[in-house]
Amino acid sequence: MATTVGQYCIKVSDLEKSVDFYVNLLGLKEQGRTEIPNVQEVHVAADVGGGRLQLAKFAETMSPQPIDHGNALWKTYVNVDDCKATWQKVVDAGYQSVMDPERLERWPVIVAFVMDPDGYLVELVQHDGTPPGS
Repeated sequence: MATTVGQYCIKVSDLEKSVDFYVNLLGLKEQGRTEIPNVQEVHVAADVGGGRLQLAKFAETMSPQPIDHGNALWKTYVNVDDCKATWQKVVDAGYQSVMDPERLERWPVIVAFVMDPDGYLVELVQHDGTPPGS
């Protein structure tokens, strides 16, 4: 079996708000929930391909407070079918846009950047298949 990244886990302050963001706004699917001592988790992923994102709410952060991001995580990529429509849905829901959808010259993609409910930077990526310069 080839080595792949299975899932990435981020700490969230409001589990249901994060589920709403990643499932209802970005289009990922809820794969399951796990409750272990001091942690409630929800796993989200695409229907096909890619890894999973694990959203984890720790008991010691049950009261709303900002998540300390440190400086290790830069951004999370989420592949979408329609970058502009997904970005608009996120912005209309009241989330911060960091960069409007834009076609990158170097790669055949359209990207936009938004902040999730806890301030994690999310890059929305639409692969359009058009060679650069076309």
